[in-house]
Amino acid sequence: MSPARTASGPIADVWAAQDTNPDAIEAALRELLRERHAANEALAPARVLNLVVIVDREWKGEVANRLDRVGRYEASRTILCAVEQGRTAIDAFAVMNYKEPKDGNVGVMHEQVEIDLGPEHLDGIETIVDPVVASDLPTVLWSPHGHEEAVQELLPMIDVMLIDSDTLLEPTAALARAAELIESVYVVDLAWLRTTPWRERLAASFDQPPRRAALAQIAALAVRHRADSGASALLLAGWLASRLRWEPGPLEAMGGDAFRGVARRARDEVSVQLDPVEQKAPGLGGVTVTCGHGFSLSLDRAAGGLCARERSPNGEERVWQVLGASRGEGGILGEGVRQALLRDPTYGPALAAARRFGG
Repeated sequence: MSPARTASGPIADVWAAQDTNPDAIEAALRELLRERHAANEALAPARVLNLVVIVDREWKGEVANRLDRVGRYEASRTILCAVEQGRTAIDAFAVMNYKEPKDGNVGVMHEQVEIDLGPEHLDGIETIVDPVVASDLPTVLWSPHGHEEAVQELLPMIDVMLIDSDTLLEPTAALARAAELIESVYVVDLAWLRTTPWRERLAASFDQPPRRAALAQIAALAVRHRADSGASALLLAGWLASRLRWEPGPLEAMGGDAFRGVARRARDEVSVQLDPVEQKAPGLGGVTVTCGHGFSLSLDRAAGGLCARERSPNGEERVWQVLGASRGEGGILGEGVRQALLRDPTYGPALAAARRFGG
């Protein structure tokens, strides 16, 4: 096997076969590892995480490009299963990427496997994927184009399900699906990760002791979001409700994809509104928290970060820029892979509260 240098710099060992089978793919991966380690004992396979991806064949290139941008959070072994209508045979392509180690360091090898298969293979896809995953590693499944029959088939063998609740047109259905999955596996939701910079800045803004008392005086919450990111908006509202012990009530549609409602607490209630805004990037566009004594804090998407606007009870206004507050959409998938190795105890309660807001 002669290595080839890729455009991005690493060296790649490549194997490909048509009309193949899972055992042949697994044997080829073992042989790639054996040959490369025999040639250079300073090279070792990465052994942290499997990532299994199921996509429609026509979108394979776009998904592969997204996976290329995860950077240092690349899975140890990525298995991309591309479903092509009318296909009856299995074709496979495997690449092992590595950089030659220097100065006595150990080099790490990452493996990518692409398997082209047909819809008839989805019934029994576990028998295709199971021999190919690296054993004794956590396995993450991402199926951005649905293929629920394959997801159900693979659930018993995976540890983490990567989803994006913003990709379903109906947010309440998306959150219901997340709640169903969370009963079986750990769920990493990209819609939830899009709210991270907003949650971090809101928490930091009320972290100082003089400001914490204002949390009990919040009278209104307004969340602005791209029209197709209603799940992110509901999750942010659900996060605040779960952390501050509000009792969410169902939000009512007000036309134009806007929603209004209230969340109740011990002695009063909080007004909650979700409003769609025009913006290129998916996710949130802004959030405003208003307190009963006249204090308000707004965070809005801006170039290079977030624009913060604070109004004091006496009417004074202060505006500043929060630089680098967002990872950007390009970093969301990489963060999702990283989160597969962590555990976020706040997502489950936020999801439950968001579902109550959604009715």
